[in-house]
Amino acid sequence: MHTVTIALILLLAVLASGFFARLLPIKVPLPLVQIAVGAGLAYGFGISVPLDPEFFFLFFIPPLLFLDGWRIPKSAFFRDVRPITTLAIGLVLFTVLGMGYFIHWMIPSVPLAAAFALAAILSPTDPVAVSAIASQSPIPPRLMHILEGEALLNDASGLVCFRFALAAVITGTFSLLDASMEFLWAAGGGLLVGALVAWLIGVANKWLVVAVGEDPGSQILISLLLPFAAYLLAEHLQVSGILAAAAAGITTHYTDMVGRRLATTRMQRRAVWDTIQMALNGVIFVILGAQIRTTMDGLPMVASSMGLSSAWWLSLYVIAIGVALTCLRFLWVWSTLRVTLFKKRRDQASDTKPSLRILMLTACSGVRGAITLAGILTLPLLMPDGSAFPARDLLIFLAKGVILLSLLSASVALPLLSKDMKFAPEPALGMDEGHARVAAAEAAIRHIKSLCDAAPENAEDNGQTEAAMRVTELYRRRLDYGLSEGEEAAHIQLLAEKERELRLSAIRAERDELFQMWLHNKLDDTLHQRLLRELDLIEGALTRNVQH
Repeated sequence: MHTVTIALILLLAVLASGFFARLLPIKVPLPLVQIAVGAGLAYGFGISVPLDPEFFFLFFIPPLLFLDGWRIPKSAFFRDVRPITTLAIGLVLFTVLGMGYFIHWMIPSVPLAAAFALAAILSPTDPVAVSAIASQSPIPPRLMHILEGEALLNDASGLVCFRFALAAVITGTFSLLDASMEFLWAAGGGLLVGALVAWLIGVANKWLVVAVGEDPGSQILISLLLPFAAYLLAEHLQVSGILAAAAAGITTHYTDMVGRRLATTRMQRRAVWDTIQMALNGVIFVILGAQIRTTMDGLPMVASSMGLSSAWWLSLYVIAIGVALTCLRFLWVWSTLRVTLFKKRRDQASDTKPSLRILMLTACSGVRGAITLAGILTLPLLMPDGSAFPARDLLIFLAKGVILLSLLSASVALPLLSKDMKFAPEPALGMDEGHARVAAAEAAIRHIKSLCDAAPENAEDNGQTEAAMRVTELYRRRLDYGLSEGEEAAHIQLLAEKERELRLSAIRAERDELFQMWLHNKLDDTLHQRLLRELDLIEGALTRNVQH
């Protein structure tokens, strides 16, 4: 089947799975529905989705990691950088060693180096799946930030370990010093390349905007190409392209703060990236579902190569590996927490010690996904001497099985563990909302006053004084809301909320009237779109973003 046709079918499957998930009588995480739709395409229509790992890493991974780095709360990321690094590096190494020996002990036919390779590719986690599952059973915000930060960094550490394990299988040798130096070069170089590319493009883009003005379409296209530029340059320099894409996203957040993009650019760019994120994430899980048929068809051959009487015995290996991964994750989180608390004063330990449910929630949140799927398919078919790569089909089946098992188990465990759980509020960073509103309103009033004072005394007023008084009165009302307390604050907030609701209702009426005028050919299409855009900007400013 033609590649373009397959791509269109996959996008249609993503669209259909979204409707299926909302129509189901029970709430099912969207990734599971997308996997089921992919399996339906394979079994019901015989659609085979070829998966080229190199194309997968280039097309899917850079934009998704770039977006994660761009949108992750930076204050939360740097505040919790220690636990994030502990999970992203320490837990990966702990998982590779523990799971490598466990897999080799459980399946002696798998060489130790090959077992380490499987353990390494199973170590990265997928925050996309966790976020989709957590939408039905919310995870504590701070824990979610830590999980997102972990997933940003552990992809690189897991892939570096995977690469060295493959080298050990092929060459039969391994050097801890070489592996450590390679990891430092790949990680440090990837972070540096990503940050440098994003900063240089940001500076050049700012100069171009000042010179020729800002075009939202061009700005969106620049943001779409940026992660690929960082990834390809990093891979050319033989450093981590994955970390380069993530670092470029983090750096872009700060270049945007300096650039002061137009509101239109921000709104359009966010809409484009939301669509791309939904499409790419959905396609990944649909492809995973479509791989089920080829995996199941190859089970008899895998079982016979191991001397098993039934292919279903292989499912026991998948369950054992999944349980062991969760246990190792729980043990690592618990032990690092004990070390952290040991360093603190005894009277502070009781205030900072998380509950057992939080630890179990963290352990069950280690869902495997896209990196594991793409990475395991890069196993070579043949060794340098022409012989077959040891247990290749078995390793691929085990990796795919663990991905599915982790998704299913998290879908059951996370809602149960988070049910009726009271989450502690996140630590306050900087000034609170009331003081921030006061500072912004005072700055606006000063700016309006400076504009009026700067006007020449003999110049014609043209209504500027009256307009300035009306705008100033608006900001003074905001000041009253920010500085008031008790019942007065509640009353002012109620009035502000009612006014906001009325203005939103009026905007909807304006939009309906414009649509009727356009429908009856009383309004030019270009003017209609421009007026609708203005209404959308006003409504966006009035609508509160209740999600973090």
